[in-house]
Amino acid sequence: MPLSISLLSRLCNAIAISGDEGAVRRIILEQVESQADEVRVDALGNVLVRKRGSTRGRLKVLLAAHMDEVGFMVVSDDGEGFYQFETVGGMDVSQLAGKAVFIGKDRVPAVIGMKPIHLFKEEEYKQKITLDSLRLDTGKKNSQVKTGERAGFATQFRRAGNSIFAKSLDDRLGVATLIELLKHAPANIDLLIAFTVQEEVGLRGAAVAAHALAPDIAIAVDSTPARDLPAHDGRENTVYNTKLGLGPAIYIADSSTLPDPRLVKHFAAVGDAEGIPYQFRQPGGGGTDAGAMRQQLEGIPALSISVPGRYAHTPIGLCRVDDWQNTLRLLHAGLRKITPALLRSTQVDR
Repeated sequence: MPLSISLLSRLCNAIAISGDEGAVRRIILEQVESQADEVRVDALGNVLVRKRGSTRGRLKVLLAAHMDEVGFMVVSDDGEGFYQFETVGGMDVSQLAGKAVFIGKDRVPAVIGMKPIHLFKEEEYKQKITLDSLRLDTGKKNSQVKTGERAGFATQFRRAGNSIFAKSLDDRLGVATLIELLKHAPANIDLLIAFTVQEEVGLRGAAVAAHALAPDIAIAVDSTPARDLPAHDGRENTVYNTKLGLGPAIYIADSSTLPDPRLVKHFAAVGDAEGIPYQFRQPGGGGTDAGAMRQQLEGIPALSISVPGRYAHTPIGLCRVDDWQNTLRLLHAGLRKITPALLRSTQVDR
């Protein structure tokens, strides 16, 4: 299955802060409406897709990827083109000064401004940058900027060989992957896809989507932090979660989910049989839509499989094309080989 770099570029360059995912939703609808048996947008804004298989006794498998990204919300007009703002989703405020952003649907250009460092008093060097010391600066008052408008990083997508540099790889990589899977849907399952809203502020869309679609199995497809930088003291880095270049990350634990061990074993076995590289994501913080989906109805067996990427929740991330390609390969092969027998083995028998 070929990857569409141009599609990923469009998705990453669109701005879709949590609660305002329309720009990405429009691209998705354009891509999936001719490929699916059913497409609808629910009350929260999730895009719910169904592609029926053709075999008997097939499982209903839900794959979810979130449309939203971290960003900002305008909360007050200070006059003269300065606007107070709050963050939407988790970010390190100390990284924000001087970053270019676009505000609102009209993509009003602005910069996140603060006092120049060479004007700091001596005691200020030791103080942490606070959100209330920063402002969105449009250069002059702009009537298009209103309280409640979202703002996102202005970073533009760039590919350099096997590397991709872009904002919102978390989780436009997952969105692009699910669009490609839909175009090559396995016949042995009913493929359900949820492009979810508000993941970055509490996995909100996924809970609603999983309840509505009532799958037998749920898989979150996301981008996971590659903490593979060299250790600061020169020693070997042994605390990474994942590394670039080692393939898709199959989760064994995170802060919101202990994935179903039957699914972990299934996809690992498929990777071994098909010669698809993969890695196990080391336990640690963070979480995906799987954390919300697994708790719906009477409980849904769930798993996360993610593309590793560096610098999540910053103005620019970095991933490898071959990791993304192998994630798509592993998901497709794993879905083709999944059968109802997988769920007949109980958790106790594993």
